[in-house]
Amino acid sequence: MSLIVFPAIDLKGGQVVRLAEGDMDRATVYGDNPAAQALLFAESGAQHLHVVDLDGSFAGHAVNAAAVEAIVDAFPGHVQLGGGIRNREAVERWFDLGVSRIVIGTAALKDPAFVKAAARDFPGGIVVAVDARDGFVATDGWAEKSDMPVIDLARRFEDAGVASLLFTDVGRDGLLKGVNIDATVDLARATDMPVIASGGVAGIADIRILSLHADDGIEGVITGRALYDGRLDLKTALAVAQAAA
Repeated sequence: MSLIVFPAIDLKGGQVVRLAEGDMDRATVYGDNPAAQALLFAESGAQHLHVVDLDGSFAGHAVNAAAVEAIVDAFPGHVQLGGGIRNREAVERWFDLGVSRIVIGTAALKDPAFVKAAARDFPGGIVVAVDARDGFVATDGWAEKSDMPVIDLARRFEDAGVASLLFTDVGRDGLLKGVNIDATVDLARATDMPVIASGGVAGIADIRILSLHADDGIEGVITGRALYDGRLDLKTALAVAQAAA
């Protein structure tokens, strides 16, 4: 099983940005044409894309809908979308518009019944975001830290039909510190769900190490700033991930 590399497009005010530790006041703008960026990733060989409506994460509903729709129309592969998706209507709308998988974070903590129902009704379509600050779940665009340990939230969905867990170490996100390999692999080994790594990818070494843990349940890795800053070449990352299969 090869590692899936998900280039990330984070949206704020219709622009392509990257945040540091999820802080909206520490945003770096990388472009104003998200659909064009999606096409560039496709031209480098990407078959999967991870898109986040950052404004939506805080608002609790879609804010950058037009940009997301343009990305879905432009990108020939699979689009995984997160950010403020907290009710059935939103889930159905995005699937109808061509999104392949929906990432749900805050609602996984606050409304698990909704998430379980969506996972049941859309097999293979729901990803639960397990965002961690100091081992506890962060919610509402990472602005709040709950008192629930990460592993407890993950185990809540073990038999719910969830496609994957998306694990992010918030303290590393956007800082190029390297992925928290130990915590990511520990989570994968502790549950029966595949895990997508996110937060802190610094370069090709992260891709190599994660690919060695595919058998532990690591399904993929999301990378953003390392690509935009030129520290990671997407074609090389895809080749390394494929070679590990």
